[in-house]
Amino acid sequence: MADSSKAIAEKREALEKATMALQELRKEQATLVDNHQKLDSQLQENEIVEKEFKLLKDNARIYKLIGPVLVPQEKGEATTNVQKRLEYIREELKRVDTRLKKLAEDQEKTSMSAYKLQMEMQSASSSA
Repeated sequence: MADSSKAIAEKREALEKATMALQELRKEQATLVDNHQKLDSQLQENEIVEKEFKLLKDNARIYKLIGPVLVPQEKGEATTNVQKRLEYIREELKRVDTRLKKLAEDQEKTSMSAYKLQMEMQSASSSA
């Protein structure tokens, strides 16, 4: 009987750890989803800017806001900056998507582990 109480206590402790790990995974997932939404918004904004730049003539005046000052910028330089920004944002989105996919897998494994532990605890409790 002492052995079964000890086994139940060990399973309870393992279940608590699994539950805490699952909470941490969910918290990280929420943060990543928030980051993904922000990046997606930035992507859309920069795609709009890129389309607008394509409509401009080569000699059009473009200004960049630096602090409280508007500074003139060449169209080629501004276009290159936007393209680099788009490239960076797309890479970050890929990275976040990959991490979200891995987190979903980890959550599934942890959930299954917690479920098994819960079933084992119930079985051990009914046996005792």
